[in-house]
Amino acid sequence: MSITDVLSAADIAAAMRECQAPDTFSYKKFFKTCGLTKKSPNEMKQVFGVMDNDESGYVEEHELKFFLQRFDSSARVLTSSETKDFMAGADHDGDGKIGFEEFQAMVHSC
Repeated sequence: MSITDVLSAADIAAAMRECQAPDTFSYKKFFKTCGLTKKSPNEMKQVFGVMDNDESGYVEEHELKFFLQRFDSSARVLTSSETKDFMAGADHDGDGKIGFEEFQAMVHSC
């Protein structure tokens, strides 16, 4: 599955432009701009599957670092502070990883 099976390439490009510089990534803004906030639970699950690189059923911090590259392979990696903020925004049970339910709740909070 490609991310563009769920999200439009134009919306992804617009979201990527907003966070090109280090420390400018905001997951809330990114999710809105790329259109993820308007997607069904099944579509969100598909996007989550792309983020879950090791197919563990969770997105861990080391996977979040490469979040932008899941949308565009030439994108930058997230900074340490961006990665920690992203994790803190979703990891409601404090286990150091994001499950699908946590991801979905985070997207819906935007």
